[in-house]
Amino acid sequence: MVNILITGGTGYIGSHTAVLLCEAGYNVHIADNFANSDPGVLNRIEQIIGKSIHFSEVDLTSSEDLDLVFKNNTFDAVIHFAGLKSVGESIKEPLKYYNNNISSTMNLLNSMHKHNVDKLVFSSSATVYGECKIVPLEETFPIGQTTNPYATSKFMQELILRDVAFASNLNVVTLRYFNPIGAHTSGLIGENPKGIPNNLCPYITQVLSGKLEMLSVFGDDYETDDGSAIRDYIHVVDLANGHLKAIEKLLQTNSSTSYNAINLGRGIGVSVLEMIKTFENATGRKVPYRVTSRRQGDLPVSYAATDKALNELDFKAERSIEQACRDSWNYQEEFNKTSASKE
Repeated sequence: MVNILITGGTGYIGSHTAVLLCEAGYNVHIADNFANSDPGVLNRIEQIIGKSIHFSEVDLTSSEDLDLVFKNNTFDAVIHFAGLKSVGESIKEPLKYYNNNISSTMNLLNSMHKHNVDKLVFSSSATVYGECKIVPLEETFPIGQTTNPYATSKFMQELILRDVAFASNLNVVTLRYFNPIGAHTSGLIGENPKGIPNNLCPYITQVLSGKLEMLSVFGDDYETDDGSAIRDYIHVVDLANGHLKAIEKLLQTNSSTSYNAINLGRGIGVSVLEMIKTFENATGRKVPYRVTSRRQGDLPVSYAATDKALNELDFKAERSIEQACRDSWNYQEEFNKTSASKE
């Protein structure tokens, strides 16, 4: 059986990826410190897959603690999700983001090298393309003209991974995410950030459930059809499937050195106001919102070129935006029921 370590595996994307890998027959070991997730996610993952899952509570910024995970287990590959991810917070606290995200990756690479693990899937972001005004965004475009410290930390990690791959036997697939939305159809796992959500869908669901008063739309004066920003929204289960495809590719790789960056998106731009309407149609509920000023670091339009993912990973997003909205609301309702039962 192939053994996969998933760092940040109780997080939003990590938990869905853990489920898909377990269902595909992989032996999954999750490492997380619950910085932006809940320990209860482990139980819900196990409920979905019908068996227990290996877990280590560890902060990747501690090289000693992380190395113990490698010393006590055998891994064939790693999927690296762990990291801080709020654009707004990164602007306010850049040192926190550089210290956490980059040191975590450095420690992981050192442990992988020490224990002869040479296959890595890295969780990156479309934000590395920065202020590129040409769409769709292709993997060959320059990266690094970033607009916030979170994005810069992803860019810097990509450079580190590329250099290490070229200098050693490390094989890396870097996946540049666009905008994950949705939840598992069971309603057991989904996006449940600590504090006020930074992303659109969980903010909408918390508004509809009464936790938050109103959604803020950051700007309606962009040069788009309805004035709101356009993004590439992809169902989180599709995104998780992209990681499964990437692991399969790595396990089939025979080269001693490999670095490959691939976009994961639907390749379709949807505006914020269109997303609100789609959410209303999918749930039958009205989303109260107000338009406010633009948010620092936001781009007018961003969506993926998807040819490389199709050609090299045989990956194509299959789930609709409507399904993602329904699944997001289903997860929020299930979460509300569970929370109410504990009170």
